[in-house]
Amino acid sequence: MTSVQETHEPATSGSAVHRTNALVWQWQSFWAAVQFLTQIPVPAVLLADARDERPRLQLATLYFPLVGSLIGLVTGAVIWLASHLWPLWLAVGLGLVVEAIVTGALHEDALADCCDALGGGWTRADVLRILDDSRLGTYGVLGLTLALFLRAGALAALEPGSLLPVVVASATLGRWAMVLAMALLAPVPDRPSLTQQVGRQTFGHVLGGAVLAVAGSLPLAMASPLGLGLSVVAVLAVTAGFVFYLRRRIGGLTGDGAGAICYISQIAVLLCCTMQLGARV
Repeated sequence: MTSVQETHEPATSGSAVHRTNALVWQWQSFWAAVQFLTQIPVPAVLLADARDERPRLQLATLYFPLVGSLIGLVTGAVIWLASHLWPLWLAVGLGLVVEAIVTGALHEDALADCCDALGGGWTRADVLRILDDSRLGTYGVLGLTLALFLRAGALAALEPGSLLPVVVASATLGRWAMVLAMALLAPVPDRPSLTQQVGRQTFGHVLGGAVLAVAGSLPLAMASPLGLGLSVVAVLAVTAGFVFYLRRRIGGLTGDGAGAICYISQIAVLLCCTMQLGARV
């Protein structure tokens, strides 16, 4: 009996160490996702241990929907609180300002760059060259202005009781759409970008992210199952359509492309939840 115990104790100890390492890895990956999608300062100790200082970027995408839920919670809470002091349209503007500060306007910048490049570039080389240009052109200004108008207008059209669930769901599903896009389309080859660093995602990550997306969308599911159902269909359509278009135009995905998919998906969710179908969400 003693020999059996001696044989099994190291295995048990090794299994415990493996579980601990796996939990640490997941914890660090979550904070890598926070660093990736926001401007919130993340201490280095939360991103890597002594043996591996690289952020867990590939696994971090699994937590994009969760980070999206937290961003949506902040945006929705600001709008809701501000609506008690100012008109709703002004409260929406304040909420979007706070969100832009939290995220560094990451997805707004991506959308504007995509509008410039895809609108002004005729060839693949032109599109990639314009994407690398930090200056903003007519297509970018117009595209971003219209997108902000649509998003702000849809937010202002929401009923007060459904505001927070819809904002959280739109932010959650928008970040999950990025993960889906990175699984459907490989990064543009031979071009440094954030998608190149992260790499093509597995559908296991898509499903794992979907679980977190379901959790973030649960309040909307309880408030309006139809609104959520239409939103999911819209997000899938937007992602598939944009991925097909990017594959045809430039042969792969860029960080700007993924960010644009996120922002357009958020608008699609808001539009679905403000549709006049007998009863608004």
